[in-house]
Amino acid sequence: MMKMIKIAIVVLSFSFSLICGLIVVFAAEINDNIPELYIKAINPGYSIDGKNNVGELIEISRRSSDDMISLAGITIGYTNSSGSDSTLFEFPENSFLTGESILLRLASSPDSELAATNYTKTLAFKAGLSLKKNDEILDEVCWTGKADCYKEFKSSNPTFLVRNLETGEFEHLKEYEVNYDEKAYLVKNSDEGEIELPSQCKNLQFSEILSYYETTKTEQFVEFYNSGFEQILLDGCKLRYKNKNYDLTGIVKPEEYIVYYPRDFNLTKDPASSNTLEIVDTNEKTVDKLVYFNGQRKGTAFALIGYDEKGEEIWKTTYAPTPGAGNVYQEFRTCEAGKVINEETGNCVKVTSIAEKVCAPGQYLNILTGRCKKIEEQTIKECKEGYYLNPETNRCRKIKENNGVNYSLKPEEYKEESSFIALYIVIFIVLVALGYLIYEFRNEILKFWQKVFRRFR
Repeated sequence: MMKMIKIAIVVLSFSFSLICGLIVVFAAEINDNIPELYIKAINPGYSIDGKNNVGELIEISRRSSDDMISLAGITIGYTNSSGSDSTLFEFPENSFLTGESILLRLASSPDSELAATNYTKTLAFKAGLSLKKNDEILDEVCWTGKADCYKEFKSSNPTFLVRNLETGEFEHLKEYEVNYDEKAYLVKNSDEGEIELPSQCKNLQFSEILSYYETTKTEQFVEFYNSGFEQILLDGCKLRYKNKNYDLTGIVKPEEYIVYYPRDFNLTKDPASSNTLEIVDTNEKTVDKLVYFNGQRKGTAFALIGYDEKGEEIWKTTYAPTPGAGNVYQEFRTCEAGKVINEETGNCVKVTSIAEKVCAPGQYLNILTGRCKKIEEQTIKECKEGYYLNPETNRCRKIKENNGVNYSLKPEEYKEESSFIALYIVIFIVLVALGYLIYEFRNEILKFWQKVFRRFR
């Protein structure tokens, strides 16, 4: 009886080994057809019950279940229906995938908070995506209905475009359960060795502030400027003033301004000591800091008007506030007709009779004193490290690396024949082993089946 049990165990073991061998071989073939980091699912968002962009998402997954995978240098490229390429999302330095997948959603989607991070450009029903690392394509997919692309999405029939892990191909599904793990996407602070949420407002900076209003407190404002190449979603970013945080909202396009009018608090008009404002990112880090000093004057703004030769910011009080536009430096107030500025006091005085005088190039005539003075030019001479001067706007912009080149979204098709060879080898070995066992224990197997037949007679 013990021999029979041993035989049964051996047979079952080899059968199990055969099944496992087949699974390993087929799994190897699937893994060879799908990149290590790949696009798992796409939803372009639909209008449902009066809400726009419902369900819009991109899910990025990985094959292995190892520890953290570095996402540095990885971008999600987007090709619109017209064939124009752009970067939809760029993973920051020191960012990692720590779970099975990353879920990205459109920032304006009703479900935007149910995502590891957000993007700001909505997906079209006919478009394409590519996953790149330092300009090398890792994975790509397109849905235009044309050759080599999958069928386009239809607003009348909402679906998800989901990758079939057995075939490696995509298919439209009416229902799909996304994998959202809020801890799957993290950024490591190399200086402190901490894991934290990714930076979102790193290119946002202070540009202008008006605290000393002329008539009402509603004149007070804080102006921000986007010095980066990508638009910034302000949701989640905060303005910190006197140890309190105030939520920011809206979107700031590259090289554009946005104005914040405080309603839940008031700025100190002319502080006795310096006052500090900070831009606080989603990871609780300070992005930019502004200190405005005692000596603010009525109706003036404190504005960034340029950079010095070392790239340091130049802030000055200006009598020409420009909320939402490029800053203008005006040293003195504008006087009414018949009056001019006394440069020593800053007050407006009546015009006095002065003999005509011609000043040298680069100088102007002070009609109050009758003297020629040098015209001071406020220009940006040099930007700080990591920035360059945009001659059209006279503003510093962050230098963008890895601009990349355009790639056609045409999936590569290939077969890995080594997996089939491995399958044949495994089957051959198992069959030989089973044949040997049957031959070696043929008498015991025959007796075992005779006993079984006797019991059922």
